[in-house]
Formats: sequence, structure tokens, C-alpha cells
Amino acid sequence: MPKKSTDDRADLIAALGGELRQFATATVLVNQAIADRLGMHATDHRCLELLARAGRMTAGELAEVTGLTTGAITGVIDRLEKAGFVQRVKDPEDRRRVVIEPFPERIEQEIAPLFKSLAPAMVELCAGYSAHDLAVIRDFIAGIQRVAYEQIRTLRDTGGGAKPNKDSRPAASE
Repeated sequence: MPKKSTDDRADLIAALGGELRQFATATVLVNQAIADRLGMHATDHRCLELLARAGRMTAGELAEVTGLTTGAITGVIDRLEKAGFVQRVKDPEDRRRVVIEPFPERIEQEIAPLFKSLAPAMVELCAGYSAHDLAVIRDFIAGIQRVAYEQIRTLRDTGGGAKPNKDSRPAASE
């Protein structure tokens, strides 16, 4: 009898993996649709999200986090600045550095309405789960994020395989 339980667990884990891949794809497509509505590249939208969460970053820090080249990041920042979402300012702690600061009010004004229908849908979805279930789901998603960031570090580490050369790295418009 324990064999059946083990098989059920393995099947469930496999199914969960499939659902997670589909969720990742759906997330990419939602973000692309939002970027399309904003008239920007999907990469620009994701970089804006990173800047909004961080509050401010240097171009080099943003390049490091995203894995994009510094040249690609310069293009992203130029477009975001032109659209009025960010500004380049001298770092008050080190005037030799320039930091990229997002405009939270502009982000809220332009992007938040695009998520308006998502909030009630999420509330409705969550209504079917107990507080305990939601805590487990939250912890699981936090674990997925940790695993994803560990995977990113592994993939970018020189020991994790061949690193792309400068010409094969993704550009901001991809």
C-alpha cells in the first residue's frame, strides 16, 4: 500500500511541475499584454517593476539583476525616462554615481489600472481556501521564488555552463 502513496505523490509533484510551467508562461504573457498596453517592450516593463520594488538602482545594478548588457540597460533606461517613469539622478551618497529612480505616482497612475480586474479575481480565487491553505500556498510560492533565484545564480555562474558571449546575450527589445 505505501507504494501507491509514493506513486500518488510522484504523480502530484509531476503535475505540479507542469502547472508551474504553465503558470510561468501565463505570467510572461500577462506581462507582455501589459507592456503592449503601455506601448513598451516587455523587458522595459520588467525592469520598471524591478526599479519600482527596489526604489532606486544604478544602471550597473539593474544590468546585474537582469543579466542584460549595460548597453541594453542604457536603452531600457532611456525609453523609461522618455516615457516619464524614471529619472537619472546623482547619487546623494556618491555624486560620481548616477542612480535610476522610479516615479511611483506615475507607475501607480499608468500601470495599476491595468491590474484592476486582477485583484477581485484573486480575492474570488482565494475565497475557496482556508487561512491555513493560503499560508501554505504563500510559503510554497516564496519557496519557488527562492529556488528560481538560486537557479538564476547557478545559470549565471561560470561553473554552471557556458556563458553567452556579448553578441548572444538578449537585447532589451527581445
